[in-house]
Amino acid sequence: RNEHQNIHPENQELVRALRQQLQTEQDASVGDRHRFYTDMSCPVCLQQATFPIETNCGHLFCGSCIIAYWRYGSWLGAIRCPICRQTVTLFLPLFAEDQQDATQVLQDVNDYNRRFSGQPRSVSFGLIWVPMFSVGGLFWMFRIRIFLCLLGALLYLASPLDFLPEALFGILGFLDDFFVIFLLLIYISIMYREVVTQRL
Repeated sequence: RNEHQNIHPENQELVRALRQQLQTEQDASVGDRHRFYTDMSCPVCLQQATFPIETNCGHLFCGSCIIAYWRYGSWLGAIRCPICRQTVTLFLPLFAEDQQDATQVLQDVNDYNRRFSGQPRSVSFGLIWVPMFSVGGLFWMFRIRIFLCLLGALLYLASPLDFLPEALFGILGFLDDFFVIFLLLIYISIMYREVVTQRL
């Protein structure tokens, strides 16, 4: 009764019809969902949507376009919708699984949904990917890379095997050792520069 008091009498019938339409859209199955779209074009490629996918925010994209958008951007986290910038946690395929060339798109959709929909993950998935899904995890990987480079350089310098042995060539024998140290310093500076540019 309170709902009718806030709605102007002339608009009560329109509001009731709109509520009924919204209720039927919520109850519709995924296979029938595409009939509610008046425009089946993809806003990314501006073509007719092939293997259409609906996001949890209700926008429609080509399967290949939205997957490419995910892969091109930050694939470590869920993407933001290209239209409304809401975080996309779920892809809803609006095409039949038996369509030709649909298997790859469905695999990518299932991969995305498995990662970002919040459904439970297997233990092996957690052990493989969880350390990489944080900035701290990536920073530890950066430190491990530097440590492995330093360890490799020290093992090379300490090993008795040389490309140019010092005993035979004297000062020229140290050139390969200096070259290894020089390459190591260049590699560390490149890695450090990548970290600094990603923070900006």
